[in-house]
Amino acid sequence: MGYLIDFVLHIDSHLVSIVNTFGSSTYLILFAIVFVETGAVILPFLPGDSLLFAAAALAANPAYGLHIWLFVPLFLLAAVGGDSLNYYLGRRTNAALSGHSWFDRLINRERLAQSERFFRKHGPLAIFLGRFLPIIRTFVPFVAAGSRFPYRRFLKYNVSAAITWVAICCGGGYFFGNIAFVKAHFSAVVLGIIVVSLIPAVVGWLKMAMQKKSID
Repeated sequence: MGYLIDFVLHIDSHLVSIVNTFGSSTYLILFAIVFVETGAVILPFLPGDSLLFAAAALAANPAYGLHIWLFVPLFLLAAVGGDSLNYYLGRRTNAALSGHSWFDRLINRERLAQSERFFRKHGPLAIFLGRFLPIIRTFVPFVAAGSRFPYRRFLKYNVSAAITWVAICCGGGYFFGNIAFVKAHFSAVVLGIIVVSLIPAVVGWLKMAMQKKSID
């Protein structure tokens, strides 16, 4: 866990190491990370937003030989494909395995319940909004499938969310990631991205806790 925190906070330096070590295979490595973040329901803690931002910042720097127009379609494919795999797993396993103890150990029940409430509150729009919320975005496709939400409608919201997400994160990294101030305080910027992306989830949790307290 300590390594993961260090990877997230110093993702720029870790990406440089990956580029120097693996060269053009960096594209596949980053594709896999983004794909697994939502494709594997048990790995909601992988960095998504900050990874796209940092990768785009490196692509804007000619020294690293990376191309933003390779990153953009790869990240789009990873986001849509990961969510689709997640949906498929939810459709296949949610009802059949939810009573098994090992399933409960793999799936964080609290996070899953939080995503279910988020989906019930926002309906189909939750598929779009969930893409911008770390952790919740990992469970929303799973919940949508378990709720028998039609895949065609799911895909429509999923694709539009992925396009917007990649455009914002990669655009921000490409155009602002190499500004001197941002480069000098990259860890703080990454932390800020994480904090801002978590604000809606925290606000929702506080509202729910206050409502529960008032009922009690």
